[in-house]
Amino acid sequence: MRFRKKSEDPVWKKAKRGFRGYPILTVAYYGPDDTHATKVAIGLQRAEGVEAVILERIFTAGGDIRDDLSVRKRVLALMEEHAAASVAMLKAIAGCPHEEGIDYAEGTSCPQCPAWDRVNPVAATRAQLLAEGLMRGLPWKEEDE
Repeated sequence: MRFRKKSEDPVWKKAKRGFRGYPILTVAYYGPDDTHATKVAIGLQRAEGVEAVILERIFTAGGDIRDDLSVRKRVLALMEEHAAASVAMLKAIAGCPHEEGIDYAEGTSCPQCPAWDRVNPVAATRAQLLAEGLMRGLPWKEEDE
């Protein structure tokens, strides 16, 4: 009996291919700590120099959103709907799911996610730069892949 290898997530597979042109679909995961994602933000940058548009933000209360099949199907549907030539995505969690200025006061730490206060400041700065780069649609490839 032959076993078929479980196919890889098509969105992640396209992200690993690198920059293939515009439009670029951006996918960023956020969570209360660096091990559990509860939010995914999906954006689209149609052309170079154009601001990325947030298409959708999806939240979950239980489980890791990166493993949620319905969320992966929704990201795939958005990728196909907008004919994304490239995907910018990290499997790592970019930061806190709460938004500064909306969920808590600007210039302060998120009261609901104290784990991000204890994060190495160099790593936190790098994660913030990566998240901003994703939203601007800059090509990115993870170093450990």
